[in-house]
Amino acid sequence: MLRRVLWLPVRDRQLKFLNQRFLATEAHHETSLIRNMALVAHIDSGKTTLTESILHKSAYLAAPGSVDTGSTTTDFLPAERERGITIQSASIPVKWDKWTFNLIDTPGHADFGMEVESASRVVDGAVVLIDSVEGVEAQTKGVWRQLDRYGVPTRLMFLNKLDRPGASFRSSLVSLLTHRLHPNPVALVLPIASFRTEDYMRAEPGIQGLVDLVKWEIWKWTEDGHSTIQSLPRTVEELETSGVLPANHPMIPHLVAARATLLENLSMYSDELMEHLLALPPGPSSYLDVEMSAIIPHLRKATLSNDILPVLCGSAMKSIGTELVMNYVGELLASPMDVRLDAESANGPLRLLAWKVSWDKRKGWMTFVRVYSGTLKRQSSVFNVTSGQKEKISKVLLLYAAEAQEVESLPYGSVGVILGLKFTRTGDTLVDARHSSNSSQTSLRGVVPPPAVMSASVIPKSHSDLDPVQEALHALSRTDPSVRVDMQEGQLLVHGLGALHLEIVEGRLRDEWDVNFELGSRRVSYRESMGPGLSSNVNNWTTEVAGKPVTIKILMTMEPLADDEQGDPVWDGNLVLGPSGKPLLSPDAFRDQLDPMANIARGLSSSLSNSPHTSLPLSHIKIHVTEYNLPRDIPTSILAGASSSILRTRIQEAGMGPVLEPFIKLKISLHEDTMGKVVKDLTENGGEVLDLASDTPAMDGDEVVAYSTDGLYIPPEELSPSSAASTSYKFSNDVPRLKRTIHAVAPLSRMLDYSTRLRALSGGHGLFDMLNAGFRQVSEARRMEILREIGRA
Repeated sequence: MLRRVLWLPVRDRQLKFLNQRFLATEAHHETSLIRNMALVAHIDSGKTTLTESILHKSAYLAAPGSVDTGSTTTDFLPAERERGITIQSASIPVKWDKWTFNLIDTPGHADFGMEVESASRVVDGAVVLIDSVEGVEAQTKGVWRQLDRYGVPTRLMFLNKLDRPGASFRSSLVSLLTHRLHPNPVALVLPIASFRTEDYMRAEPGIQGLVDLVKWEIWKWTEDGHSTIQSLPRTVEELETSGVLPANHPMIPHLVAARATLLENLSMYSDELMEHLLALPPGPSSYLDVEMSAIIPHLRKATLSNDILPVLCGSAMKSIGTELVMNYVGELLASPMDVRLDAESANGPLRLLAWKVSWDKRKGWMTFVRVYSGTLKRQSSVFNVTSGQKEKISKVLLLYAAEAQEVESLPYGSVGVILGLKFTRTGDTLVDARHSSNSSQTSLRGVVPPPAVMSASVIPKSHSDLDPVQEALHALSRTDPSVRVDMQEGQLLVHGLGALHLEIVEGRLRDEWDVNFELGSRRVSYRESMGPGLSSNVNNWTTEVAGKPVTIKILMTMEPLADDEQGDPVWDGNLVLGPSGKPLLSPDAFRDQLDPMANIARGLSSSLSNSPHTSLPLSHIKIHVTEYNLPRDIPTSILAGASSSILRTRIQEAGMGPVLEPFIKLKISLHEDTMGKVVKDLTENGGEVLDLASDTPAMDGDEVVAYSTDGLYIPPEELSPSSAASTSYKFSNDVPRLKRTIHAVAPLSRMLDYSTRLRALSGGHGLFDMLNAGFRQVSEARRMEILREIGRA
């Protein structure tokens, strides 16, 4: 009853909040002012540092922590502080001005891509960071595709580390176009490297201020991180003589052009703004008179429709630009009200998505949820649509990284944590237990874990350790669905996304679950495809139910994937179609777990996970289930065993198929004089060099043609003074470079020790990025090597 009087009906997509301090223990936010947002980027681009700066500026922290000293708020795991990297995503509610940000700091390393997957599923916006020295990197494109896959509607780009030597605002903007992230990146701010003109002449690196082109004001930061704001003059003459910038400062001639281009670009997506600009008096000063209030609504609308990509810049380490990031996150990113589905409302039946599950020694199982409809209250019961189980909520928390605050409820659109759920996994949909009869209509899209590419054997130290080790592994796979566990020929195997991922798995098993085991040598996870023989027409399976013989009939076709067909990540690269000809959901994604097709999918998944020839998972197979016949009064669960047996028989009769090996994409930066040795090593280890000495997206299979710069403001290079003087300058073909870049693909199995090899080959100067490139068929000679390696030859 108390909760009911706090909220008024939805009107004009707004929720009017009556009294924010009515109940101190309740999470109260006006839904239109909530921003569920993530920070995503390539590794070492400054996500955690920006998070610390945001927490400091929002008064959550008295002083920002440092990744180098292991004192950051969101990297609180021992392994994160020891290695200086983010391993798991961490969520923190942040109050800024009138907005509430549910901020999620995500890992940048590809081995922890599952954390980005789960965060991308529940956020409505993202701040994508770029290192202004490196530009768009391999994992930048990886996380961008993840945001696309989950339909994250709004994004801001933050060009970080402009204080570093070689940083370039211009080149970073060009890099966005070169790599085709967005055709219309719009600079909302311009960086001021120094307020002293002579620093530009000496190519001094740094950033001391920013010009906000929308609000038409200038920000200046002192050495201790404090900032002052000053409005810019509204005429060209006053701009040159006001003294806001030195009279001969190189920034002055570019300010008017930058603002004019911003407004003209924006007016292409707003007739109202276009008419406003056309009504202005002629002259170069007319665009300077346009007020922020006349720009922001059109800027927000264009951002929500993805017509433009707003670009900000600064230095997270020095807290330069942090306030502008927070201001524009509030102004431009989508709220839950902007992206809600028809069935979603604050007053509707409860519906949650469990986007992450974690284990805490003191709190037990912690389920991270987003409220998609209704209001979640503590001590209530929920029904898990995915698993068909009813569970009791004991506590509702707002989690500030490692610190928790208990609240009475979570309103619509919020992100929080619930305790007490024993069976819920990542991607499960939860509804009010009182309305569970309608659950088939309320399931939400889940989270797809990336395919495992590497495995290792787990050897318990004694027989008594076997059960604790297995329980710990299954608990860990619940917290991290990208960890897969199975038993092959009596050997316990754990599969992960890479060598670092398996190292972290090993450490977590020891530290969090205190189990005794040894981890065997790392082994790449291979796949098998369909054999060359003809698949039989076995469609029937006979078993006994209650002592009576029952025959189940399932018609299906099976063939290798064609070259122009894409496998489904949900099915580990296979393409599984239902009777309608549309892709079949994964077994756990069915709204109704008693659906006959859900049980058929479960059986197919079981057979595809383990080949009868090699025990390897099967991939690149197209299966089309066209029809099934289930006798009356027989439970649908029998279809799982039938489909599994029929498919396994047909795979066995087709014979052993080609073996597939995981490949990786490599981007290697090194000095020119060592390039020959590195290329030779790549080719000797089965690699293929795709491109030398350029920074094109060819290695990703994208179109090589960059987006056009027409209609965009691209500042001259001299506004980033140190970039032209940097020997590591990567973006312009006009400047001689001592460094070269190699783009290549190579088998993962030959690259497990590549860090050590590259260091030796390049004299310690080589750097490389690695990205998953999928599975490829191997030669006959390599196939025999692999079969011997797994004990099948």
